[in-house]
Parts: sequence; C-alpha cells; structure tokens
Amino acid sequence: MTSAGPEDLVVTQASLDDWPVISGWAADEGWNPGLSDGPSFFTQDPEGFFLGRIGGEPVSAISVVNYGADYAFLGCYLVRPDLRGRGYGIATWKTGLAHAEGRTVGLDGVVAQQDNYRQSGFELAYRTARFSGTAPVGETAPGVRPAEAADFEAITAYDSACYPADRPLFVQRWLATPGHRTVVRHVDGRLTGYGVIRPARDALRIGPLFADTAEDARALFLALTADAAGSEVAIDIPRTTTAGIALAEEFGLTPSFETARMYTGPVRPFAGERIYGVTTLELG
Repeated sequence: MTSAGPEDLVVTQASLDDWPVISGWAADEGWNPGLSDGPSFFTQDPEGFFLGRIGGEPVSAISVVNYGADYAFLGCYLVRPDLRGRGYGIATWKTGLAHAEGRTVGLDGVVAQQDNYRQSGFELAYRTARFSGTAPVGETAPGVRPAEAADFEAITAYDSACYPADRPLFVQRWLATPGHRTVVRHVDGRLTGYGVIRPARDALRIGPLFADTAEDARALFLALTADAAGSEVAIDIPRTTTAGIALAEEFGLTPSFETARMYTGPVRPFAGERIYGVTTLELG
C-alpha cells in the first residue's frame, strides 16, 4: 500500500455493515459519534455512504445523503491519518459529490478544511460550536413530557420548519432508536419544541434541540438531562442562536471545537432561530 496512488483507489457504496469502520475513524477524530447512529443515517439514504479501498482495505470515507430533489448533506469525510496527502481524499470526495446530482449540498466543516471547501464552491452560512460539560440536575417544566407515537406527525412538521428539507424517514427512525430519548413541549395545545438525547462514544449528545423560544429550549434541555445529571453531555449550537449559547453557558458547558455550516447554493427558508442544538454534524 505504501506506493499505491489515487489511481489505485476503488470507491464504492458503503453498507450498514461498514458503519463501524466509518464511525470508528470519526471517534478517533474526536467527533463523538452516537452509539446507534448508523441505522438512522442509512434509513435516510442507504446509497449515500462511500468507502475508498486500496487492495480491499478501507482507507477513506464520505457520506453525501440526499434529502428530496433539492438538498443533500455531506459528512463523514475521512482519510486514515497514516495515509493522508496521497490524493485518496479528493478522489473519494468527487465520487461522493456525484451522488448529489446537482442538489445544493450542505456540510459542517472543521476549521482546518474550510478553505478547501470554499475552493470547491461552498460558502459560509454560519458557525457552530460544540459545548460540553457535566449535565445539570434536570427537572420537568409544565408542558414537557416524553414523546409518544401520537406526536410523530407534529414533530416531523416542526422538524421540517427547522431544516432545509423534509426528512420524515430519518426523524421517525431517530426517535425510535433504542437509547434515544425524546421530549416535547406543548403550550396552549401547540407543539413549541422537541429534543433528543442519545448515548455516544465520549459524552451524551443532545440533538436536535428545536424550540420556539429560549424558555421552551431551557425547559426541554432540563427535561433531557433529568436522567443524566453528573454525566458528560455535548450539544452543537449555531453561533447565530445567541440564546442557545447563553443556555449552555448558564449550565457551565464550555466550547470545545467549532465548525462552519456551508452550502454550495441556495436552500429553502427554515427557522434557524429555533435551532438551539443541531441534530448531528454528520447529517445536519
């Protein structure tokens, strides 16, 4: 493998069976993937994951997950550290992007790669910071309760208003994944937000946390941490949601790293002010 060049790389679609390889590399980068993320990710677009191999051995990965006819999200862009600088990454990148077939593509880029993404046509939309720390003692505020099957229609509609595309298949699987805990808040009979917490490699991750107001977000956050007090928790918050940053700081969470949400073109309008926590940096 030491002399193999990018012309020797074979990039093919990855299967769910390949997910442990991809998530293991992501964990090595400190991305803290969820323990059960794979099935939800593949439910959205089972053809949107790719592995590059040299002599049958995995060396690179990327995901370009399609949402409808207009939008795709790029994530899991990885090359084994000992094999970087050989052109495997860009060859994998080109194969993955072809899957988007003209859709606007979004990504959450780490700082070190943002200039490269600009050269590939991505433009900055906003920055996101991961806040992490010890989960506070939670509580249940009025109107907050665990999500039920009857809430699914309202949750998917709410999610669609907070995201650049509809994603009912993903949301349904995300809510139903073992270990994921979902809470909702209703005020005057209307859904005013929902949130999910899940186990991950290094800390419990909260995402999404979508809410009408800072009060709704705070109530949901405390309900999500009600069974997690004293555990490490992490949440990815757009820097544009200043009330979300204030919420994290109120409970002693501190920023650990930053990414940039970037797009190759226009996306449909969505309620960015309701995003107090991004769903995942892998699928947006």
